[in-house]
Amino acid sequence: MENPRLSQWVYILVSVLVLLKAEGYFVGITYVQNAVAKGAVCLDGSPPAYHLDKGFGAGVNNWLVHIEGGGWCNNETTCLARINTRLGSSKQMVKQLAFSGILSNKPQFNPDFYNWNKIKVRYCDGASFTGDVEAVNPATNLHYRGARVFLAVMEDLLAKGMKSAENAILSGCSAGGLTSILHCDKFRALLPAGTKVKCLADAGYFTNQKDISGAQHIEGFYNEVVTTHGSAKNLHPSCTSKMKPGLCFFPQHMAQEIKTPLLVTNAAYDSWQIKNILAPGVADPHGTWHNCKLDIKNCSPNQLKIMQDFRLEFISALTGLQSTSSNGMFINSCYAHCQTEMQETWLRTDSPVLNNKTIAKAVGDWFYDRSPFQKIDCPYPCDKTCHNRIFE
Repeated sequence: MENPRLSQWVYILVSVLVLLKAEGYFVGITYVQNAVAKGAVCLDGSPPAYHLDKGFGAGVNNWLVHIEGGGWCNNETTCLARINTRLGSSKQMVKQLAFSGILSNKPQFNPDFYNWNKIKVRYCDGASFTGDVEAVNPATNLHYRGARVFLAVMEDLLAKGMKSAENAILSGCSAGGLTSILHCDKFRALLPAGTKVKCLADAGYFTNQKDISGAQHIEGFYNEVVTTHGSAKNLHPSCTSKMKPGLCFFPQHMAQEIKTPLLVTNAAYDSWQIKNILAPGVADPHGTWHNCKLDIKNCSPNQLKIMQDFRLEFISALTGLQSTSSNGMFINSCYAHCQTEMQETWLRTDSPVLNNKTIAKAVGDWFYDRSPFQKIDCPYPCDKTCHNRIFE
């Protein structure tokens, strides 16, 4: 007799593969071998990598460079924990990666960017591509070289045709979304003056807020990231001249200094920020937030009140971005994290909308100057189009 659970798993797997075939596709890996000689390497010293799907038709000279996410490491211990994973070593990365959402090559799923050169840059430095420490401790063999990796990957893409780009976007999700903010003007500077360049940060607008115990948990963590990786010299100088370098890792303290047009798409109740900034484990020793963090529907009235206050602080941290209409904003009231990479939240018949626009439509309209977009959603639970994350 067949195992019902096994057959259920087989059914789920087949369904996922069918869905991926319909909505996504696999793209092979490229290793930047010549980066090793420049010391532009992952935490373990292996070469950086990316996945490139070549543009076609009218999109052959358009480039979308999308940076992978995956948190940060703030000291030797946490960085060592990454070196045997894809987040610290290209040796651990899968050879084929699924592209969908903003990386889709089908016009019905990605009307504005489907035929562009689409790149997903793998993330293996642990500091949003800001670190650059020359010395390598032989005991750990840890390389803090993210800033060099960023440059080496971009130089490889420029040599592959990006130097002739007519249109270009630097985007990313989570820690990759933060990368697209921190490196936005540097990306612009690498491209010809005539190229139309904009940046898109998905779930990368991490805010400096106190946790539920009143501690500045994330501020301390970011200070350690910046110190460990020697990031200060690669952060925005107009910010580091005024405040501690760790604070310049927060977009709210430097985003208004960015000259290149930037669009921020973020959930006001970003699930990563709620779980790790507002209610990290250290601030919740008895686990009273555990069920709430798994599913927003489980949150008590008091927890929701605290989350509404978190949303208000998040919105106030965006103020510097609204000063110019060339910047965009799609801030929905969902419990979510990263909404551009998944087809269901980027563009589908049931995708989240704001002002009757999907994220895909808002980003396309903003990039091509068809119409500006700066919208902030009403508070939870008013938005019925959300795809709220439920964690196992």
